[in-house]
Amino acid sequence: MKQLLKKITHPFFKAYYNWYQKKPRKYVYENVYTIVQPTVFSPKNTISTKVFLDYISTLDLQDKNVLELGCGSGIISVFCASKKAKVTASDINIAALDSLKKVSKNQGFEIDCIYSNLFDKIKRNDYNYIFINPPYYPKKPKNIEEKAWFCGENFEYFHNLFSQLKENISKKTLGLMILSDACDLENIQKIAMNNNLLLEKLVTKKLSFETNYIFKILVS
Repeated sequence: MKQLLKKITHPFFKAYYNWYQKKPRKYVYENVYTIVQPTVFSPKNTISTKVFLDYISTLDLQDKNVLELGCGSGIISVFCASKKAKVTASDINIAALDSLKKVSKNQGFEIDCIYSNLFDKIKRNDYNYIFINPPYYPKKPKNIEEKAWFCGENFEYFHNLFSQLKENISKKTLGLMILSDACDLENIQKIAMNNNLLLEKLVTKKLSFETNYIFKILVS
């Protein structure tokens, strides 16, 4: 984890990232797309979004209520909408939500976009699926862009997430989260357990440089 944290904070990586993020970029999955705005995390930066989408594509999404919590680029929300799901997408980045509204409308999809810090502004709790691709590097974010990478020095993001999530997970809700071996899995699982939640590993996807895991979130 320390090696990967050094990598993403390395001056060369930061210079490349800043150059790449200077203008909107298109990201395509299967037959749908999103436009990634400069302050929004791009799915091209890691393989996790593709791994997550590949798994989500195996689920029965038609007429299901779906929440993408912290949608970022919104490609997961757009894909779910293309499979006839009833989609809610939340984020704390206004640019991400404004862009998602436009690209979803342009593709003929209706997505309920909500400006919300985790569940703060989300009123309903009857979702069939909740999808989470979280920030997990333990560092204090300096701005809205860095919040897509860093979860706080003491994993504040996960403390807040799990304390709220336990009130929004039921037997009718499948909560899914993707993490990698680049993060402190043991600590994140411990925080979940302290909030009466369990992370059950469903998928392991090993690549040459990183291993991704998809977890089912259960109430213990």
